[in-house]
Amino acid sequence: MTTLNDALEPLAYSINEASRVSSLGRTRLYQLIGEGRLEARKIGKRTLIPAASLRALIAG
Repeated sequence: MTTLNDALEPLAYSINEASRVSSLGRTRLYQLIGEGRLEARKIGKRTLIPAASLRALIAG
């Protein structure tokens, strides 16, 4: 069953949003993407990081 919090939680973050919510800098996020430790999707000109990938990285 989906709760209200699940419905409001983003599916993906822009680089700036991911930086804000994770307290990691933009450069570090791009490093992690380059190392394959963080997933990223390119949609048009935007780079989006799936929320699940960011959570998995933070969880270790």
